Amino acid sequence: MRIYIDADACPVKTETLRVAERFGIPVTLVSNGGIRPSRDPMVTTVVVADGPDVADNWIVDAMEAGDIVVTNDIPLASNVLDKNGRALKPNGKEFTEQSIGMALAMRDVSQHIRESTNSQTRHKPFTDRDRSDFLQALDRLIVKLGR
Repeated sequence: MRIYIDADACPVKTETLRVAERFGIPVTLVSNGGIRPSRDPMVTTVVVADGPDVADNWIVDAMEAGDIVVTNDIPLASNVLDKNGRALKPNGKEFTEQSIGMALAMRDVSQHIRESTNSQTRHKPFTDRDRSDFLQALDRLIVKLGR
């Protein structure tokens, strides 16, 4: 088992590293840049070229069934599930086979609305509660997967 972090805008990198260290799970941070490499031998930092979905594609190519990917990116989560991986949002909610179809549909509807009204979507702020929920969810998921 390995944990991959879609790291460019991930607010729970430190928390993920802390949980992974406790369980002895290697972590790979994947980013388009701006990430400082870790001195921890269990942490790999991968910087990919700029461009849409370059980091996402790298993660999908590298991951294996049973790996965990931390991301808010719905298409990436869908690809992770297609490879029998687990996708966890930074707020602790897990993408599942049952929820991914609706998530993709809502993403498409939201994109259509933004384009047709020329408006921006506002995301709710990331809270301490979200961080706590993520820590608990990651811990439970690792235990559930038998680590």
